Amino acid sequence: MTKNQVAADPARQKKLDSFDKLLTIMDELRAFCPWDKKQTMDSLRYLTLEEVYELSDAILENDAEEIKKELGDLFLHVVFYSKIASEKGDFDVADVLDSIAEKLIYRHPHIYADVEVENEKEVSENWEKLKLKEGQNKSVLGGVPNSLPAMVKAMRIQEKAKGVGFDWEAKEQVWQKVEEELQEFKVEFNIEENKAIDLKKAEGEFGDLIFSLINYARFVGINPEDALEKTNKKFIKRFTYLESEAKKVGKSLADMSLAEMDAYWEKAKIKK
Repeated sequence: MTKNQVAADPARQKKLDSFDKLLTIMDELRAFCPWDKKQTMDSLRYLTLEEVYELSDAILENDAEEIKKELGDLFLHVVFYSKIASEKGDFDVADVLDSIAEKLIYRHPHIYADVEVENEKEVSENWEKLKLKEGQNKSVLGGVPNSLPAMVKAMRIQEKAKGVGFDWEAKEQVWQKVEEELQEFKVEFNIEENKAIDLKKAEGEFGDLIFSLINYARFVGINPEDALEKTNKKFIKRFTYLESEAKKVGKSLADMSLAEMDAYWEKAKIKK
């Protein structure tokens, strides 16, 4: 598809009309709805975080209908923040859209200028170099939000470092690092000896081990956050089955032996 074909998309006007409809509704809600009139950027912040997590859940469930709904909620929040800012004279939604459009054009010189790239790796490297050139971040890692969940933050830190060429050359090297960190963790946790544990040192080694495992997952194309969340959901499903089966025989989990619970757990593992 050429750039001209993209611009000539016959559905473009419908998309513009739909966005205009949302802008109109936002103006009306801000003018006439007591709840919407009261909202501020601070009051919306936590609601936005909730919407992002709901979108994440829908994506993990591969539920297209829910993804559509949650994206709509996020669109609303973007428009809402822009509306509040326009009332203060700071910026409006056009400024927001122009800003991201200009940034995308600038950071894709292989599309909009004469820079040549051979693969995704070179695109990422150029992206990070341009961000540093802009002065947006004093460090390559400066764009990683402090408030990100630790596992997601580790993933982004590693991706940022990779973007400037600071990465392992082969997955075997990464796995050697995992084994090295595992051994150091075992030493601090006195796995083979019955000695007191220095929890502060053990915690540090445990963190190093997790970081190295995340690094390996990233290197082989696995998103560790998604992988862990899918395991969480799998555990919840099996545990819920265990609870329901216990109720069928008139027992609570507290009344059952571990062997009894294990028997139901094994059934849950083969149950679709």
